Amino acid sequence: MSFSIQGKTAVVTGAANGVGLAIARHFVERGANVMFADMDEARLAEELGEVRQDDDATAAYFAGDLREKLTVANLLSATLDRFERVDILVNASRQMMAADPLNADDDAVTTLLNQNLMTSLRLTQVFAKRMIKQAEDASDDETSLGSIINLSSIAARRTQPHLLAYSVSSAALDQMTRSMAVALAPNRIRVNAIALGSVMSASLQDAIQEHEEFREEIIDCTPLQRIASASELAEVAQFLASDGSRFMTGQILTVDGGRTLLDAAEAPAH
Repeated sequence: MSFSIQGKTAVVTGAANGVGLAIARHFVERGANVMFADMDEARLAEELGEVRQDDDATAAYFAGDLREKLTVANLLSATLDRFERVDILVNASRQMMAADPLNADDDAVTTLLNQNLMTSLRLTQVFAKRMIKQAEDASDDETSLGSIINLSSIAARRTQPHLLAYSVSSAALDQMTRSMAVALAPNRIRVNAIALGSVMSASLQDAIQEHEEFREEIIDCTPLQRIASASELAEVAQFLASDGSRFMTGQILTVDGGRTLLDAAEAPAH
């Protein structure tokens, strides 16, 4: 069984930092053509350097606000102009907000539903249509003709009132993953999600620097007794992108070091 993504074309959103950047870099290292997509053009340019100017390069970037429908269409066009096709979509752009659920207005829920759910849904719809068009000449009845991977969170299944908006948007994303998996299955396009626990992203590093006790709190409620690296999530994403998972769709793959196996009552809200 092969986990190769050699020669495939992937679009990774949220690719300017954190888990999205780790996945995009990992895919390039494994031989894929990768479009790095994010709102932060300065960070994208810094990460990719001058590679975007090389017509033979296997990496390029697209900067824009993917919450806008036109920007999503432009991302697809830019990807096709550069690589001529798209085989993999990784919806890694996500946002977390904490607030007192008794005093917060509905802005947090609206913001995170738009960022974490609706943006991923629009991207999925637009890119899936392209994958379907590409598949018209395919004859192999078993090979996956596209893989869409959503980054979700274990917050979807845990009750942490201060993360109400994030939990609701994550749960909605999980259900969207399942629904789109069934809708796209006849086209042999697979849709799965990775439910993350704590990952040593830039935002978590900043939080730990400000509150050192966060590290021990996370480790204490994680059976494997550590925080995941972003590169570990990239390897899971490669598995879901490859034909090694070609009979998997609609699955929410939990990668949390065993954290959801424990009583959530005393779990930290990060």
